Amino acid sequence: MRPMLGEEEAAAVAETVRSGWVAQGPRVAEFERAFAAHVGAAHGVAVSSCTTGLHLVLHLLGVGPGDEVVVPSLSFIATANAVRYCGATPVFADVELSTGNLTPDTVKAVLTPSTKAVMIVHQGGVPADVRAIRAVCGDVPVVEDAACAAGSTVYGGSVGAGALLAAWSFHPRKVLTTGEGGMVTTDDPEWAVRLRQLREHGMSVSAAERHRSGPVLEQYLETAFNYRMTDMQAAMGLVQLRRLPGIVAQRRELAARYHELLAPLGLSSVDDPPYGTTNYQSFWVLLPDEAPPLLEVLRSLADAGVSARRGIMASHLEPAYEGHPHGPLPVTERLATRSVILPLHHELTDADQRLIVDALAAAIDRKAAVTR
Repeated sequence: MRPMLGEEEAAAVAETVRSGWVAQGPRVAEFERAFAAHVGAAHGVAVSSCTTGLHLVLHLLGVGPGDEVVVPSLSFIATANAVRYCGATPVFADVELSTGNLTPDTVKAVLTPSTKAVMIVHQGGVPADVRAIRAVCGDVPVVEDAACAAGSTVYGGSVGAGALLAAWSFHPRKVLTTGEGGMVTTDDPEWAVRLRQLREHGMSVSAAERHRSGPVLEQYLETAFNYRMTDMQAAMGLVQLRRLPGIVAQRRELAARYHELLAPLGLSSVDDPPYGTTNYQSFWVLLPDEAPPLLEVLRSLADAGVSARRGIMASHLEPAYEGHPHGPLPVTERLATRSVILPLHHELTDADQRLIVDALAAAIDRKAAVTR
């Protein structure tokens, strides 16, 4: 992955530096409004990362010791860690092979009377079937880890539209980046107010408001956090948001070319689900059973000059979750140990993609009868 950054982003950040207001301020507020409008939410609350956003979401819902939160193990470890930050227990549900996402059946299988929330992940930008999952959860709140999903669609609208609470990432590996940073979106105005307080030490009046209104004696309403975004990041984000449709369109064109080149090899790879479209934040390929071990394939690709990565990790296989109880997770383990993420960024040429697919074919000992 290479973020699509240019002179416009550099100029926006420079202008912010020259303004003298570099911490959370007017540009953050503007970015919050613009991003929320883009995804079809009433409110946006900028934060320092998606991880801190997930923590705030669970804290807001009152998740704590003795509670369980259903999450996929097949996700970056921050998804499960946010549950632990609250003192609660992450309960790992399996995913489906085609999307890497939770399904109504895999969620329903692990719901218990202790389930306080269900956290779905739009994995690698592939939208999860949120409506179907909500239908099996009843009164249990469903929150969305939309870290990778800016620019993805579901049911004809943006991922995040109508979400109870959704958390987003703007890390450089995402299609929209602010360097670091994140956002929480919601339609609930009271939650938005409290989230803004929670991200800023529980203050009753933000620093920006104090600056505008003159002397104010703020109060600290509860024990809270320092999870703010800077105006420098927001300035970059505003430029990136304007460019997002074009970025996603180009990624989808590159993904279509990958599908064309991979077809003769008979390999399964990530694609749109029937109810939405992916931004192809990650393009993963499932290795056949007879292929060499994953690390050997990655080394072969590296020797050919291809910087590929293992597929999406499984938290329950990591040392941090050793001994953590969980049921069978066969699809999760297959995707985590038998998939490869191929390079996908705006600088890829047609020749690059042919080289990558040829190198993959050689690594798994399949003839690259690739369309030229």
